[in-house]
Amino acid sequence: TARTLKSSETSSTNVNVTYVCDPSRFADLGLDIKQYGFCDKSLSFDARAKDLVDRMTLEEKVQQLGDTAYGVSRLGLPMYKWWSEALHGVSNVGQGATFFDNVVPGATSFPTPILLAAAFNESLWKITGQAVSTEARAMYNLGHSGLTFWSPNINVVRDPRWGRALETPGEDPFTVGRYAVNYVRGLQDVEGTENVTDLNSRPLKVAACCKHYAAYDVDNWQGIERYNFDARVTEQDMKETFLRPFEMCVKDGDVTSVMCSYNKVNGIPTCADRKLLKDTVRGEWNLHGYIVSDCDSIEVMIDHQHWLNDQPEDAVAQALKAGLDLDCGIYYTNFTSNSVMQGKVGESAVDTALKNLYVVLMRLGFFYGSSQFKSLGQTDICTDQHIELATEGARQGIVLLKNENETLPLNSDNVKSIAVVGPHANATTVMIGNYAGIPCRYTSPIDGFSAFGNVTYEMGCGDVACKNESLIWAAEEAAKQADATVIVVGLDLSVEAESLDRDNLLLPGYQTQLINQVAAASKNHAILVVLSAGGVDISFAKQNPNIKAILWAGYPGEEGGQAIADVVFGHYNPGGRLPLTWFQADYVDKLPMTSMTLRPDESLGYPGRTYKFYTGPTVYPFGYGLSYTKFTYDITASQRSLTIQLDRLQHCRDIDYTEGTFKPPCPAVLTDDLKCEDNINFEVQVHNAGKRDGSDVVMVYGIPPEGLAGAPNKQLIGFQRVSVAAGGTGKVQFALNVCKSLGIFDYSGYLLLPTGMHRIVVGDDDGSAWFPVQIDF
Repeated sequence: TARTLKSSETSSTNVNVTYVCDPSRFADLGLDIKQYGFCDKSLSFDARAKDLVDRMTLEEKVQQLGDTAYGVSRLGLPMYKWWSEALHGVSNVGQGATFFDNVVPGATSFPTPILLAAAFNESLWKITGQAVSTEARAMYNLGHSGLTFWSPNINVVRDPRWGRALETPGEDPFTVGRYAVNYVRGLQDVEGTENVTDLNSRPLKVAACCKHYAAYDVDNWQGIERYNFDARVTEQDMKETFLRPFEMCVKDGDVTSVMCSYNKVNGIPTCADRKLLKDTVRGEWNLHGYIVSDCDSIEVMIDHQHWLNDQPEDAVAQALKAGLDLDCGIYYTNFTSNSVMQGKVGESAVDTALKNLYVVLMRLGFFYGSSQFKSLGQTDICTDQHIELATEGARQGIVLLKNENETLPLNSDNVKSIAVVGPHANATTVMIGNYAGIPCRYTSPIDGFSAFGNVTYEMGCGDVACKNESLIWAAEEAAKQADATVIVVGLDLSVEAESLDRDNLLLPGYQTQLINQVAAASKNHAILVVLSAGGVDISFAKQNPNIKAILWAGYPGEEGGQAIADVVFGHYNPGGRLPLTWFQADYVDKLPMTSMTLRPDESLGYPGRTYKFYTGPTVYPFGYGLSYTKFTYDITASQRSLTIQLDRLQHCRDIDYTEGTFKPPCPAVLTDDLKCEDNINFEVQVHNAGKRDGSDVVMVYGIPPEGLAGAPNKQLIGFQRVSVAAGGTGKVQFALNVCKSLGIFDYSGYLLLPTGMHRIVVGDDDGSAWFPVQIDF
């Protein structure tokens, strides 16, 4: 049941509505506010931040460089705790900056990012971010939250065994990047200020953070831990896959923070890598904000990686020089002063870090207040609108994988009794995954189905591990009596999680036996629902004629049971698509998780990774998803060719072709040498040829010219979700930048635009909807 927030608890509990430079606060402290330039609103944020830092002693400065900034009482500067989380709702993970109690009992827990990503709906991602930041800001006013949230996680799922897939938007760098941009904009943007020209002074609702930078996707696999893993990555893979979402997050999302990761990249700890931090994030991409370490990363550099046999003073010096502004940990706080005194780093590096931090806090209103948010309070947390948005997010993300003979949707006129069985049939905490707080309430699958009929519940397994078959018989008996049987199985944080990668792609224990026996016993329709983040080899269920339908529901958030039932009974027509490939179980026997290369390695017999480079069989491919209706596409107004005239300073570049393939005289041109102002403009008409209203994700892929060695099989270059009434037609417009959409990274890391016939494919690559684009120089 829902936890009710007391409307009687009013602004008297809004302990944080004040702000640092409140004149009455300074007067109470016995300070003359006019003497402090950092409180002078006529000055720029940069000038104010400089004034504040210049007033501090070295000892005072270093006390502000950790995730707990201790403040300077003589300057009226209070303590601030930087670490809060908001991966899919306001979380209480951290050092106490954000917490729940009887004043704020909970916050809305939205679906985990892997399921939100499956909706392929940019507006949904942004609206979800806006709802989360509204609740965060309300909690801040109530003294229950910080303003700086270290979310989202935008690492690409390179390997299906990775334990943190639930936190991410999947395996496609473009999708991950677009998710990042929209969720960050939802968290950060203050309405009416999105297009401010001076981004260093743009107001913030809350501050987001894109993490973990970079090439971080091994947690704990067969004894190899993230703390000592050295990711060996080519420039090609780095730019094409691992850096691209972060570049989009900074450049297009204007995120205020990037978090460096625990691992090394090509021998160097990311948090001490000047090329990655200062040169790329702050220099090339022009970050307006701060760079923070994953928690205790400096300690990891010293104790786990034994980086250069550093002493603490050496490590903090290297991190500061590399561009790390904030240490989630105690090493900056404890050792920076000595490092400066020993001459290992200049005090100016400390000053620069602090100014980056304080400008962000100033943009958040920590120093001067934010009038547009001061009225937010308890009535803005766990609202009916937010709970419905959490439900809608799950509905949009759920993927229909199988639907034989149009078994779904069930008709409640015919189906009066429902057996809901399996280890996740009564799922609650499982549905909210990790980095979750306390939800407003839970609607489990048995709760959701109870609205549609009489539910009989049997566990079938004692838990997800399902170590014996003792409870299967009772589930079979329930299935024999019911008009329909829903089997809810899958994984949980005991199988896939932070610090826990998988060894296989199978359902744990006796879950497969449970599914097969219950499906065989069921009197009527047997429907399988899988809760997981990573793919599971359920080929047996795909092929089992007793299992009429299969749904994947990720980890669907607090209202997951309602969303699943709504889809099964046709109150919502599913339109989600898989955000990662579901590989067959033997895929993991063919290559180690630690091989970072995405392209196939013939010398070692390694297959390619992700849909972009893997050509073998799958259980379900990336982008797969069925509907209760049928959609067809027509492409209109497409541009078929583009000729770019080169001047004498623009040169042709070589690019590898496979042996025996014709190579054009001008194979490619470096995109940095082109203006890259040309777009491919076209319209897709989406026809709903069925009898039910529905929504369809129009996925647009680019396929490079034939013969290019090492090029992707295809790559997603655009997508839009559109709702179309039964028998109706919807229209979707695309304007795709030629360089960004058709460019190919070569082995040395150059982004090249190749000559030749590129193919633009709409939907699955079945030849039904595509057109050529001929590029010539």
